[in-house]
This record gives sequence, C-alpha cells and structure tokens, in this order.
Amino acid sequence: MASMNTTQTTYGGHPALRTYLITRGSKKADKIFVMRDTLMAYTGLDLVPKYYVKKAFEGKTYRKNEVWYSYPKGKCNVKMRYQRDHNPASHSSHSSKYCAFDMISMLMRARSFSAEGMKVGHRINFLMADGRTCEWKSIVYRGKKTFKMENSNTKYRCLVFSFVEKENGKEKDIVTFYITDDKNHLPVRLDMNLNFGTAKAFLTGARGLRNPQTAKIK
Repeated sequence: MASMNTTQTTYGGHPALRTYLITRGSKKADKIFVMRDTLMAYTGLDLVPKYYVKKAFEGKTYRKNEVWYSYPKGKCNVKMRYQRDHNPASHSSHSSKYCAFDMISMLMRARSFSAEGMKVGHRINFLMADGRTCEWKSIVYRGKKTFKMENSNTKYRCLVFSFVEKENGKEKDIVTFYITDDKNHLPVRLDMNLNFGTAKAFLTGARGLRNPQTAKIK
C-alpha cells in the first residue's frame, strides 16, 4: 500500500510545499516481513528542496535518513545524517554548483518536465542526496501511455518516467511515475519496487488547479 499527499505550508518562515509518501506492507506480507516507510520533504513553491527525511522500519531494522539544503553564493550545500537503530549517527556533506534532490523533491520536480523533443529512453541526470551520499542518478523517459484508474472508469493520458538504479550491474526501475500530459502535470500514479514486494499509489483528488484537466478522459 502507498499514499502520497502534498499541502502548502511554511518552512523557515517562507511559503513551502510539504509532501508525504507513505508505504506499508499488507497484513499478509507483515507475517513474513514488516515494512513501514515514511518519506517527507519540504520544497519552496518553486520546488527548490529545503529538507528531506526518510523513516524506514523494515524487518527488525529502523533507519532514519535526513537531508538539509542551503544555497550560499549560488551553490547547493547539503548536510546529511543517517542513523540505524540505536547506533551512533553518521554525518556527511556535499557542495556543488548543481542543485541536488532527494526522492520526493525529484518527484515534485518531474512535474516541470516537458516531453517535447524527448524520445523514449531519454535520460535526465541529477544529483541525489539520500542522507548518506550524494551521487548522480538518472530518470528515464518511458513514453506516453493512457491508463485506467483502479476502481474507476476515469482514464488519463500521461507522460511516464522511471527513476532507475544499478543493482548487480543491471539497471532496475525503483519508481515509475505517471504525470498527466497537460499543463497541470499532475502525478496520478506511482509504481514502487520496494525491498520486499511492490506498492502503487493513485491520485484520489486535486484542488486549485490552474489549468483544465485536458488529459483526463471519462
């Protein structure tokens, strides 16, 4: 199971967006492997990252990853903290002329992607901060797809992207996200490959949209 929610709030005294992504295993899966992951991020209204935290309880292990962003003199500085169970926390930092993102802020940033001129397989490279390291990762454009929402007759025309990572020398889709092919670029579906099984999240509602939902097909 997975759910994602974005609301407008403040961070550091400035207007901001707060986004939660929560994943958890089913009752049946809990008998084999317990999984409770909560990811939360603050970004500016311009989607510039401010703060990220991931709290993961998987099996019998608890992990907490945190990232703080600052932007002195045109650079992007990230400070990271990682802690496993009750072990001492480790700290690291990174500075770059390129903006860094975390899993949530990159999903938010993807709403500004335009597929105009893109071919299937096109790569978008970015610096990803996960609380332990800051490394170059890739998002791959998978093309356009029309899909039907679960338990509904509503369909959406979407742009499809996948966040990929290498595992045993081969690339694996970690998250595939569907964004409406209109000016709203709403994230309407997420498919996640987790450490144990998969999870999906679907849009249940959106308010205050600036543009008509031309990608929505009833």
